[in-house]
Amino acid sequence: MEDTRLSTSAKAEKRAPFSNLVNALPATVPFVPPEQTERQLGRRFQLRLGANESSFGLSPMAKQALIDAAAETNWYGDATNDALRQKLSRLHGVPMESIAVGAGIDEILGWIARLFLNPGDGVTTSHGSYPTFHYHVNGFGGVLHWVPYRHFYNDCEGLARQAHATGSRIVYLANPDNPTGTFLKQEDIRELRRQLPADCVLVIDEAYVEFAPAEDVLPLDANDPNVIRTRTFSKVYGLAGARVGYAIAHPDTIASFDKIRNHFGVARAAQQAALASLADSDFLNRVIAFVNEGKTDYSTLAQELGYTTLPSATNFVAIDTGSEKAARWWMDALEKQGVFIRVPGVAPLNRCLRITVGNQEERNILAHHMKKLKPQVPINEETR
Repeated sequence: MEDTRLSTSAKAEKRAPFSNLVNALPATVPFVPPEQTERQLGRRFQLRLGANESSFGLSPMAKQALIDAAAETNWYGDATNDALRQKLSRLHGVPMESIAVGAGIDEILGWIARLFLNPGDGVTTSHGSYPTFHYHVNGFGGVLHWVPYRHFYNDCEGLARQAHATGSRIVYLANPDNPTGTFLKQEDIRELRRQLPADCVLVIDEAYVEFAPAEDVLPLDANDPNVIRTRTFSKVYGLAGARVGYAIAHPDTIASFDKIRNHFGVARAAQQAALASLADSDFLNRVIAFVNEGKTDYSTLAQELGYTTLPSATNFVAIDTGSEKAARWWMDALEKQGVFIRVPGVAPLNRCLRITVGNQEERNILAHHMKKLKPQVPINEETR
């Protein structure tokens, strides 16, 4: 009988080709995780201040919910996220039908790109904005169009002009912004929405909105079909490792997400932890107070080092060192001291050290290292 099994080499020759889109994409990921850097260094970071995770932990109520939910991990989570959506509906005063829950904002940004983009469609965003969004746009064949920041703020007029010039289907805006920390008041966002093309969706990433002045945040309106707001439990609630985020949008948009989303993407325990977090307003307020205190400490430290900080409505601070050379030197020097921070990759943001607000002990250690290292900083010829 003839042996019809393929040899290893023959199998390799007959590998099914990847799609043209995938073949054209670079072999990159949005971020190098700190764990990968630790493996390369052969040691753990002493301070983990580069991913804007919470240094203040999670609510004791959320921690207990995770413990209680562990015994039910053999069950899938509720695919409709019903209890969490009900709670969010009451909290924000919008219908349940206007809320979708996903595995963090990162997953939801992928839904948005898939829902609205055909290959070749334009997307407008600030040059230097969230790389994971860019990753999803590229992955679904969209074309990114960039608008420079204006004095470290998102340039709303520039975004609107670019959206019209390119026929963009989506404009993406993080507010409060990452990586600068700056914040646009509701009147600025309203004007941007007014200026956009009629068939363009405004995506407002509000991962840090709990740290912004509540009176200046654009009120939620689930009736506008061309606005999507995204929020997360990763920052102020301290559940970055649980991966829970949500979108608030027109019911038609939410219903369309159901056509494409992973219905079991949010773990049962993560849903329970998020629910418990919403019930602990005292913890939420304490974290906000701790972060505000820490931002004041960072501002003082920057002044002592001869630098300035950008205004921040987030849980991190961007310290402007004056030059890319200095910022890169600081990042490398602090890494050698066991301190993980990040430097944005696009000018003029690449002059800045983006540092998560740590707890008091972490801030003390950081200040010690930076004051010790300051005399070694190379002279910045461009700022002399």
